[in-house]
Amino acid sequence: MSRIKVKVVNKSDNPLPEYVTEGSAGMDIRANLTENILLKPFERILVPTGLFIELPIQYEAQIRPRSGLAIKNGITCLNSPGTIDSDYRGEIKVILINLSNEEQHIVHGDRIAQMIISKVEKVKWKLAKEINVTKRNEGGFGHSGKQ
Repeated sequence: MSRIKVKVVNKSDNPLPEYVTEGSAGMDIRANLTENILLKPFERILVPTGLFIELPIQYEAQIRPRSGLAIKNGITCLNSPGTIDSDYRGEIKVILINLSNEEQHIVHGDRIAQMIISKVEKVKWKLAKEINVTKRNEGGFGHSGKQ
């Protein structure tokens, strides 16, 4: 398996994101905090990570929720997946929201989201007067039924 090289600056004392298993698609990223966060129900906050990356052209980083944090604590990411473009050089920050009915605590070093690096294909639009018809055609939300 080939791996692309991505430059990273880590201004936190947390370990770099890493794949936990051979089959992992995402790498957990951690909160870089000077003081703990008390996240009230339905409150959202921007959480710093201390990470700065330099992605190659035609790649993006996607920030996604951690399933364990979502099911156990009701905390998820807004703007999900969040996209980090290859020309962005600022700190990676994660928008978290507490969708539970209880206050939740976030402390320095907590794994708050996962990051996936993906190749991006660019398109060139070809203006047309019509597009091909398919069996699905205009079937949208819920078109395939409940099962």
